[in-house]
Amino acid sequence: MSKYRVAVDVGGTFTDVFVFDEETGSIYVTKTSSTPSNPEKGMLDGIAKAKLTGDQITMFSHGTTVGTNALIERKLPKAALVTTKGFRDVTEIRRGTKLDLWDAYNDVAEPYIKRRDRFEVTERVDYSGEILEEVNEAEVRELARVLKRRQVESIAICFMNAYVNGENERRVKEILKEEMPDVYICTSSETLPEIFEHERMSTTIVNAVLGPIVSKYIQVLEGEMKEIGYQGDILVLHSGGGVMTSETVPRYAARLASSGIAAGAIASKYIANMCGFKNAIGLDMGGTSTDISLMYDNDLRITKDWYIEYGYPIGFPSIEILTIGAGGGSLSWIDEGGSLRNGPQSAGAVPGPACYKLGGTEPTNTDANLVLGRLGTSLLDGQMTLDKEASMKAIENTVASKLNYNVHEAADAIIKVANANMCDALRLISVRRGYDPRDFALVAFGGAGALHGAELAKEMEIPNVIIPAHPGVAAAMGCLLVDVRHDVTKTFLADAGSIKKEELEQEFVEMEKEAISLLEEEGIAPENMNLIRYVDMRYVGQWRTLSVTVDRPLHSLENAVERFHQEHEREFAFRDNEKGIEIYGLRVEAVGTVRKPEFNKEEPSGTLEEALKETRDVYFEESGGFVETAVYDRTKIPVLSEFAGPAIIDQLDSTIVVPPGCTAKVDEYRNIIMSFVKGKGEDEREAASTISTLMN
Repeated sequence: MSKYRVAVDVGGTFTDVFVFDEETGSIYVTKTSSTPSNPEKGMLDGIAKAKLTGDQITMFSHGTTVGTNALIERKLPKAALVTTKGFRDVTEIRRGTKLDLWDAYNDVAEPYIKRRDRFEVTERVDYSGEILEEVNEAEVRELARVLKRRQVESIAICFMNAYVNGENERRVKEILKEEMPDVYICTSSETLPEIFEHERMSTTIVNAVLGPIVSKYIQVLEGEMKEIGYQGDILVLHSGGGVMTSETVPRYAARLASSGIAAGAIASKYIANMCGFKNAIGLDMGGTSTDISLMYDNDLRITKDWYIEYGYPIGFPSIEILTIGAGGGSLSWIDEGGSLRNGPQSAGAVPGPACYKLGGTEPTNTDANLVLGRLGTSLLDGQMTLDKEASMKAIENTVASKLNYNVHEAADAIIKVANANMCDALRLISVRRGYDPRDFALVAFGGAGALHGAELAKEMEIPNVIIPAHPGVAAAMGCLLVDVRHDVTKTFLADAGSIKKEELEQEFVEMEKEAISLLEEEGIAPENMNLIRYVDMRYVGQWRTLSVTVDRPLHSLENAVERFHQEHEREFAFRDNEKGIEIYGLRVEAVGTVRKPEFNKEEPSGTLEEALKETRDVYFEESGGFVETAVYDRTKIPVLSEFAGPAIIDQLDSTIVVPPGCTAKVDEYRNIIMSFVKGKGEDEREAASTISTLMN
């Protein structure tokens, strides 16, 4: 009988499986090696490892890297762009910017569609939406003949000013569909009806090149899941922090470009709320990369300025996530100037770190943690054995001998450089956005997050670190905690002080009709639909906008204007109540709520002494080197227990480091909350700061 909810997160190194028993509330987790060439296999292997059959699964949700990998590796179908005459080079001209402005040799990547496959047709719509020149149907049918001869598999249509009136785009799509019924076709007016031709064209192109790939992927996965007996919907996490069913995935393929990494942000928010924190920074450190997200006042930051490759933006709203090349498998190396570097290169799943004994010879963060004693030689409950001698040899040959360090000093230096890289990223998403890290909790998870979380928090002066009950598969858990979600956006330019609320209300009503239609396609009942309205605002003459919520139905804009002033002051340290405010765009967030698992609280059972596995020497520089350290089995640590570092906590999917000067307590949900003990000097500095604030 079906009773299990299953969530899968496909990472670069491991595929994580999270199983929730609806009847008992119990949780089972497992990990398998990822299979990048055939991602379905890794998922099915994980389900089989969890000893489940398809008919036992009531819900299946997952995050996938299929879209991300396809864009990075350029394994894309033969695609074409159809645009207004004179605009075929918009995607190549871009904004004329570079990721590194001062590096003359660092060129922006080639466009996803080559110039010879970008075609122009005769048509024109003016700024107000009036059709100045209709489509020449004979010209379009001749174009279809050329595209068929070139064996094009996907077509993106993007006309000038189609965001105001997409009639010409729709007609061209109809003609091409008649001539080429098996080809994937998308238009910019359907995909992203917003101003700025580069961003709109770029998003439409990404949607077009990923459309056939994700469509095939979903079809294959559905077939494989049916073979093992699963008859329900395949839910796929998208960049906005919601899920889509297989019915709508092909239409919004570009939203899957960051499918996998959004799950961690969702899990981070849920775990922080569970522990009583409304401000949290999520740190999802896996085998290849680290994904960092931020929640402020229970809201995850949303952005429309994101990309997989610089220069080709994707305009769909997305959870703001900062990704850096720092993971358990990140390689350490010496640059030409003799400095120690860490990442972004990764050993990946194959050959993996040197200690995996799969052919890797270069040192990674995993090797360094093993040499320092923070990792044991047995992982995954004995399913994987690590070779410490291989790690020591790799660090000695690559780092220690070149820096004149002993192997333990070199391993410690490797960890410090990796931590410094992650601290830089933490500052970018917090301090650079106007947030004080000391007002947040750090939720550290992923296979390697719990190894580094406490030291990162100490460096950033973050007071609390939360390690979830199952850190290694927390992102997979996030896939079970999301609702069906779609975003309907529209460019709308108006003066906030003079716009009639009735006009704005009518615009929102029309957008909500489309939003409700999308939720109906997903099978969401009316009572489970929730529509949230947003207005993008900016000071007159500004370029950047901020998004604020408005009432439904709209009574006035006064509250929204005041929220805009407050957000502008927080993010940019500036507000001007006398300056005119311009409305730039509208957005309706359509949420279809789904039933979520409820995790059980536990009662204390057993003793901390019973959870002690062993003691081993672990290297902590602040303690002068190796220190005899207690190693605990997390599954046996009773809830509500407290203990001080140094300590190591082992579990199936991760290892937790509690450094000296740090205390840890276990809550009723088995989350571990670590805090640093303040020294006398720190208390005095904090008191002085408080007095200074009161006096001012």
